[in-house]
Amino acid sequence: MEKVKAKKHLGQHFLKDESIAKDIADTLCLEGYDDVLEIGPGMGVLTKYLLDKPVTTYVVEIDTESVEYLDANYPKLKDKIISKDFLRYDVNEIFAGKQFAIVGNFPYNISTQIVFRMLEFKEQVPEFSGMFQKEVAERICEKKGTKAYGILSVLVQAFYDAEYLFTVEPEVFNPTPKVKSGVLRLRRKADYSLPCAQKLFFTVVKTAFQQRRKTLRNSLKTLNLSDSLREDMVFNLRPEQLSVADFIELTQKIEADGVQNQ
Repeated sequence: MEKVKAKKHLGQHFLKDESIAKDIADTLCLEGYDDVLEIGPGMGVLTKYLLDKPVTTYVVEIDTESVEYLDANYPKLKDKIISKDFLRYDVNEIFAGKQFAIVGNFPYNISTQIVFRMLEFKEQVPEFSGMFQKEVAERICEKKGTKAYGILSVLVQAFYDAEYLFTVEPEVFNPTPKVKSGVLRLRRKADYSLPCAQKLFFTVVKTAFQQRRKTLRNSLKTLNLSDSLREDMVFNLRPEQLSVADFIELTQKIEADGVQNQ
């Protein structure tokens, strides 16, 4: 079968540099799980290195042409190709509650959605590695005090240790994107349970950053906090000034104030 043509509406940019593909596969520590799920394998440049690992590799691919290519060229993937949209697929049809890692050269146009979807399965995903648009990868790994620090940074780092690994130049892709890419690795924290209501934590973080130029006293008005709580000094700050731990503590205070999950 001939090579797959990249489809713009799917955000496909096929990696040509196999050394980079190998480096991405090697970011996985392969501890605590037996299965790996690659999202958007395309023509399998990363897949071939995952198949050499001592784990069972599954791939999920929405592009039917890529599915046909993988099926024809990678016999080791027999019965391991999931022709679905990851954002709408229930991974437990395959993993049934087991631990598994996620890896991929993620399409730029849905990469943030992939991360949020992964967080829904965080109890099963001890490790997540892959390539994003450079600015998105940096945002996920960013610490407090910068413009890049935001919702994605806080929600991911509440559960995972995030590490930006290396930058990838546009020329190693076909077609060539207009931006640089960045590879990151997320490793789930040993204790990733929150000492506060998770749903409320997500609400506080998202509400705060939706009006990031305002102080928390103004941006969190919609939560109907008591006047006494709003006098707390933390409400004089803007969201980018709070660490992940600060947001957890803030959520605990709001929870104690009587605000229920939103």
